[in-house]
Amino acid sequence: MLTFIWAQDECGNIGKDNTMPWYLPADLAYFKKQTTGKTIVVGRKTYESFGKALPNRTNLVLSRDLNLTLPDAEVVHDKEAILKRAETESIFICGGAEIYKLFLDEVDRLLVTKIAARFDADTAFPKLDWDQFKEVGRVEGTQDEKNRYPFTFYTYDRKKAK
Repeated sequence: MLTFIWAQDECGNIGKDNTMPWYLPADLAYFKKQTTGKTIVVGRKTYESFGKALPNRTNLVLSRDLNLTLPDAEVVHDKEAILKRAETESIFICGGAEIYKLFLDEVDRLLVTKIAARFDADTAFPKLDWDQFKEVGRVEGTQDEKNRYPFTFYTYDRKKAK
């Protein structure tokens, strides 16, 4: 199964200067809970924004740079290799925008945190045909002193072809 996981503001923005333009600890905890023990796929820039491979996950970095080697992550140069793995294991696509765009036609599930606020950003989530997906879950986030913005966790599954 191929799953996208991301957070976006109400305009669909996901990043600014290769980082998230908000701080939302509940979303970070959700991301950790969903991806721990699983295989994640990120692009090189997203990997660099993390500073290292994320612990307790198999980290795949998709890159066109055939000379790229990383001490703590597996470098993959081929989209097809990731799709092959997704036939037998849960794969989480974690960004950035170009990596999401690459897998738009293959993704099975969407886990998106929608933040009810607008942020200064330079990167938006790629255009997605939401009509191809059905909402199957929704959990309202708890706003508090650490999580200052209203937010909701959504789960969507791709509709089956008729």
